[in-house]
Amino acid sequence: MPETYPNSAAAQPSALSVSELNRRARTTIEQQFNSVWVIGELSNFARPRSGHWYFTLKDDRAQVRCAMFANRNRAVQMQPGDGQLVIVRGRVSIYEARGEFQVIIDHMEGAGEGALRQAFDQLKVKLASEGLFDESRKTAIPDAPRHVALITSPTGAAIRDVLAVWKRRYPGMRITLVPVAVQGESAEADILQALAQIPRLNPDVVLLTRGGGSLEDLWTFNLESVARAVVDCPVPLVSAVGHEIDFAMTDFVADLRAPTPSAAAELMVPDLREIEQNLTRVAGRLRLDMVRRLEKEHLALRNIELRIVSPARAVEQASQRVDDLGNRLLMNTAHTIELHRGQLERLETALHSNGPDSRLSLAFQKLKSIHQAMHTAMHNSLIRRNDHLGQTARLLEGVSPLPTLNRGYAIVRDRDKTVVSTVAGLKPGTILSTLFADGEVESEVRDISTDPPLDQLL
Repeated sequence: MPETYPNSAAAQPSALSVSELNRRARTTIEQQFNSVWVIGELSNFARPRSGHWYFTLKDDRAQVRCAMFANRNRAVQMQPGDGQLVIVRGRVSIYEARGEFQVIIDHMEGAGEGALRQAFDQLKVKLASEGLFDESRKTAIPDAPRHVALITSPTGAAIRDVLAVWKRRYPGMRITLVPVAVQGESAEADILQALAQIPRLNPDVVLLTRGGGSLEDLWTFNLESVARAVVDCPVPLVSAVGHEIDFAMTDFVADLRAPTPSAAAELMVPDLREIEQNLTRVAGRLRLDMVRRLEKEHLALRNIELRIVSPARAVEQASQRVDDLGNRLLMNTAHTIELHRGQLERLETALHSNGPDSRLSLAFQKLKSIHQAMHTAMHNSLIRRNDHLGQTARLLEGVSPLPTLNRGYAIVRDRDKTVVSTVAGLKPGTILSTLFADGEVESEVRDISTDPPLDQLL
């Protein structure tokens, strides 16, 4: 019996289109594997003109397709190639157009760089916390150094690039090469020994440099001992390690970091050609300014010359002016003399009319009258004063003790010249002084009587 199939729509199962299936699968996978780390070996590496990277990541039992777009692979600090062991981070997806399982990569590094990167970050935090990255502790690079110490490998590309730049930009500068190994077991000791020689070499500036490489190749410049030796360097130091995307620990602690050895060489020295061009421009401007200044001064001098009168003409004009002034002076003098002569004549007439003879006669008469009045007044005053003096003398004579003394009386006084009028208070032995009309007698009291005979006094 032949097999039959249902032909109604309700009997048919629900089917997905291929694109819908791939889309759902992609969504499911991306949600499950949003960010994964994968280690594997690169193979079939392709770099089309778009700048994207397409490659296969494999191990000994499986492989997976990968894509890393240009906006992400620019940050990769390595040159990937077939056979390299790498660690990648990305999200798992499906390329819907072909239904291919793939990983979209956003980070790639060498398989051995993970531990180094972690150590680098830890040391970076440590040194930064000590302030070794601070700009305040760094020294400015001299503008025109005369002596440079170059610490690098004598056989690397960096030294050729640096010397070429210095020869082109600043020939004649003294360069002391301190050869060192820039990677390998002896690199650390070489660089430390080179930095220790800097005080003896006494350069104006130091350049520590090497070309690019992987993180492992540059690791010597990330060692703590090297970084601290750079910090202790007594001379300004420039660090230029690797390419522009590379950063070494010496870059952070150095006084100046340059992205490449060539860039460091250009930063450290001026360009003599630019200096010469600048000097030429300055000299040209000075020359032009001098010409303009001379032209300006010449014009000013010409204006002054136009204002200056010829000496002969000036003398002529001065002579004529002297003559004019002389004539005016003579005229003014004659007029003044005539004016003064008229005034003098008037004064003489007034003097004669007001002569001193009559005034002197009147003054003499007045003086004679005053003298007579004064003589009369003086005579009368002397008479009055003489009368007053006689009265005063008679009055004084009436109160004077002298007449009394002349009549036989005396004045008795003690040693203090005090008049003794009574015997009260006197004692035998008291010394008394007795004043007479014609002299004085000193006596001593021997006896005191309080009842003198009054008939004897009369």
